[in-house]
Amino acid sequence: MTDAPILIRSVEILSDDWAILKKFTFDYRRRDGSLERQVRQTYDRGHGAVILPYDPERGTVLLVRQFRLPAYVSGHSEPLIEACAGLLDKDDPETCIRREAEEELGCRLRETEPVFHVFMSPGSVTERLMFFIARYSPQDRIGEGGGDRHEGEDIEVLEMALDEALALVDQGLIVDGKTIMLLQHLKLKGLART
Repeated sequence: MTDAPILIRSVEILSDDWAILKKFTFDYRRRDGSLERQVRQTYDRGHGAVILPYDPERGTVLLVRQFRLPAYVSGHSEPLIEACAGLLDKDDPETCIRREAEEELGCRLRETEPVFHVFMSPGSVTERLMFFIARYSPQDRIGEGGGDRHEGEDIEVLEMALDEALALVDQGLIVDGKTIMLLQHLKLKGLART
């Protein structure tokens, strides 16, 4: 036996459909030096990127509203209000988020600013999200947005004041973690006029 903190004993693919669900059996070396056999599952759907466009002059942000099945089956019957996001597929994070902003928001972004690179649910999900913000103005709108119908997207674009969005967080109407993080980041940094 090695002194490595983790020794993978077996990996079993439980599902390979929309994403890959794997079952890992491994030996974990505890802080006291003892070994413990553990079994965990990981859900791998790839990495992603998320962006919150903001207009510093008008104090507004662009968000989307869309149906999310996992939220629905967990008791949240309303569509979620979220920041624009997408899976990287084979793109780098900035290319991905520019494409998603055009598809979902109908907005062509000029400059993006990376903010965070975080795991959102590391207890079981392997996805890591790259967070961005970007300035926008009404002139950057190039279309209606709404998402890619061929991907099953039916997205409503919302433009609202940053303070209005933060009030929706307080009221429990914005419940998406990535969105809350980006809204609070804008407020803490004083990037949008309120």
